[in-house]
Amino acid sequence: MEKTRIALVQMQSHLGMVEKNLNKIEGYISEAADGGSDIICFPEMCLQGYSRDKAGLTSVRLPGEITGRISRRAVDNGITVLVGMAEKDDLERVYITQLAFFPDGSIDKYRKTHLGKSEKPHFTPGDDLPVFSTGKARFGIQICWDMHFPEVSAILSLKGAEIIFAPHASPVIVGDRRAIWMKYMAARAYDNSVFVAACNLVGEDGCGQEFCGGALVLDPKGNTLAESFGQGEGMLVADLDPELINTIRMRKSKSMRDSFFLDGRRPDLYGPFMGK
Repeated sequence: MEKTRIALVQMQSHLGMVEKNLNKIEGYISEAADGGSDIICFPEMCLQGYSRDKAGLTSVRLPGEITGRISRRAVDNGITVLVGMAEKDDLERVYITQLAFFPDGSIDKYRKTHLGKSEKPHFTPGDDLPVFSTGKARFGIQICWDMHFPEVSAILSLKGAEIIFAPHASPVIVGDRRAIWMKYMAARAYDNSVFVAACNLVGEDGCGQEFCGGALVLDPKGNTLAESFGQGEGMLVADLDPELINTIRMRKSKSMRDSFFLDGRRPDLYGPFMGK
């Protein structure tokens, strides 16, 4: 991994107002690129605004005019852009998708694999855990509820991910976002020797739903590198120093303190339980 600057956006998305949300996304892309960021991550379903029952009405087919606009921004600004949206496929299935737009014009995606109970009637789960590369760093994506499943983080790390981006759409009603995230995200970072970078929707969506915001960056030891839990919109920028993770991943450490813990796994013991 090389030194990488990332930007995480706390964004207010107005439900169904795609053009308004897209204009805001484009503004943040330019701001992040002007500040030297290599990657910018936006919250879950920020393009249309987060909704379960209305997602099918505002979902986007790929590729299309909207994805073309964002891709051109990524290319023109030389930055990798991660944008959340509701995606509809040719069979009318709707996914919670995080699209990855790269500076070379290529586009890839991750579809949320673990759906919450209230999401299952409205969305189809993805069935792949991809790892992407910017040239400077390799990263995976876990969307909101995905982060509660340690196996996913471990698989991404074993596949080479050095950063896990965690876009969220967590409402105010759930509780103190920082306190909740620190219960498990620090463990995901520490156990898997990865940077974890989370961001959340913020504010009221125009239809009575309010999100609590939050942006957090943790290093591969679970320590807080940067955080923002203010009430309004904004962008958190953090520089990821690769020295520690390279020491761990290249097995250069002379003590157990900086071990790559996943090297010590015993799949022969876990197998019978992993499929249950």
